[in-house]
Amino acid sequence: MTITVLQWVLVVASSVGLYLVSPLSRTASEFFKGARKERSPNVVLLTSSLVISWLFAKSITNAANLGQSFGLVGGVAYAGYYVSFIVAGLVLVSLRTRGGYRSIHHFLESKFGRGAVVVFTFLILIRLYNEVWSNTIVIGSYFGDTGTTEYYAAILVFTLLTLAYTLKGGMSSSIMTDVIQMALFVVLLGIILGFILPEQGSVQPFLSSGSWKLGQGLDLLLVALIQCFSYPFHDPVLTDRGFISDTGTTLKSYFAAAVIGALCIIFFSFVGIFTRLSGLEGEAPVAAARYFGAPMLLLMNLIMVTSASSTLDSALASFSKLVSIDLSKATTPKVSTGRIAMVGLTVLGTIPVFFNPAILSATTISGTVVLGLAPVFLFWNRRVPRSAFYLSVVGGLLIGAALSFYPLPDSLLLTEGKYAQLLSVNIITSVYCFLVYLGSTMFVKKAYE
Repeated sequence: MTITVLQWVLVVASSVGLYLVSPLSRTASEFFKGARKERSPNVVLLTSSLVISWLFAKSITNAANLGQSFGLVGGVAYAGYYVSFIVAGLVLVSLRTRGGYRSIHHFLESKFGRGAVVVFTFLILIRLYNEVWSNTIVIGSYFGDTGTTEYYAAILVFTLLTLAYTLKGGMSSSIMTDVIQMALFVVLLGIILGFILPEQGSVQPFLSSGSWKLGQGLDLLLVALIQCFSYPFHDPVLTDRGFISDTGTTLKSYFAAAVIGALCIIFFSFVGIFTRLSGLEGEAPVAAARYFGAPMLLLMNLIMVTSASSTLDSALASFSKLVSIDLSKATTPKVSTGRIAMVGLTVLGTIPVFFNPAILSATTISGTVVLGLAPVFLFWNRRVPRSAFYLSVVGGLLIGAALSFYPLPDSLLLTEGKYAQLLSVNIITSVYCFLVYLGSTMFVKKAYE
C-alpha cells in the first residue's frame, strides 16, 4: 500500500468515524448551542472545544515555520495570540453578568444600533470565510503540488466529509468531535516530539534556540499581545462558546484553554526548530516529514486533518448560528436554516482554493484591520455616543488596511526585520482607535443618540 493510499485512508476513515460518533441534533438548542439532554457543556468539553478550534491547520503550520525562522522566540510569539482567551473570557463573562447580554450581537445592537451589527457582521463573515479555504489548502498540500488534480481532490473530499458530520449535529457535533480531536492532537504531538527530540540529544537545544530581540521574532510577540485585545471578538468560533455554559464554567474553560493552547503551539514550533537546527530547508512540517520518511509524513497528515476539521466544523456551526439567530433574531430558529447556511459557506469558502491564496495573510491582515474592536469591548460599559463605534472600528479598519498595503517611512519603524512594518502599523492604528473612542465623550453632551 503506497503512502498516498494511506493518506487517503486516514482522511476518509477519520471523517467517517467522526460522522458516526456525532450526535444527531433535532432541536435548536442542540444544533445551535451544543446542549445534550438539556445540559450545557462542562469544563472538559468546553475547554477541549476552545483549544482545538484554535489549533488550526494553518496556525500549527505557521508555528512550525516561525520556529524554523526564529527558534523558540517564533513559537512563543505565535503562542502570544492565546492571551486572547483570557481577554475574551473576562469580557464575555462581564457582558453576561453585569450587562445581561445574550450574545455579542445583542450587546452591539443594544448599545450602538443595528448599523453596528451590520459592520461587525461584515468583519466576522470575512473571518469565517477565510477559515474555510485557509485550512483546507493545508490538507491539499500533503497530497500534491498546488494546482494539481490530487491537490484539489483532497481539498474537496476533506471539505465535503467534514460538512457531512457537521450538518448532522451542528454545534453538538462540533463540541463532541472537538474532544476526540483534542485528545488525538495531543497524542500525535507527543509522538512527533518523540521523533524529533532524540535527534538533538535533549530538549536544551530547542529551548536555547533563537534570540530574544526585536527583529528576531520578539516584534511578532508584541504584535500578538496588541492584537489579543481585539482579535478574539471578531471570531464567532471563540465568542459563541462564551454564551453556552454557566459563567463559572466559561471562565475556567477560557483560562485553561489559554494555557493549553499556548503550550500546544510552542511544542509544535519544535518541529520548525528541529529543521532549523538540522539545516533542513522548505516549509517546516513538510521538511521534517521528508527527513523522517513515511511514518512522520502520515503523522503530519493526520495532525493536519485533525486540526483543519476541528476548525472547519466550528466555523460552519458558528455561521449557521449567525444566520439563523444573530441576524434573523428568530425566537424559534429553524435547524433546517442552519444547515442550509452551512452548505452556503462551504461552497463560497472553497472558491478561493482555486486562486492559490496565501494562508499567512488570513491571520496578520485580519488581525490588523479589527484593532478598532479593542476599546469597544474593553470599555463596553463606558457611556459613549454611537458614533464612537464607527470612529474606532471603521476608522481602524481603513487605517489598518491602508497601512498594511502602503509601507511606512523608515522613521516610523521601531526596529528592523520581517515584522517591523506590522508592529508599527499595529501601534499606530491602536493608538488612533483608543484615542477616538475614549475621547468621543469630550465632543458630545448626550451619551446616546
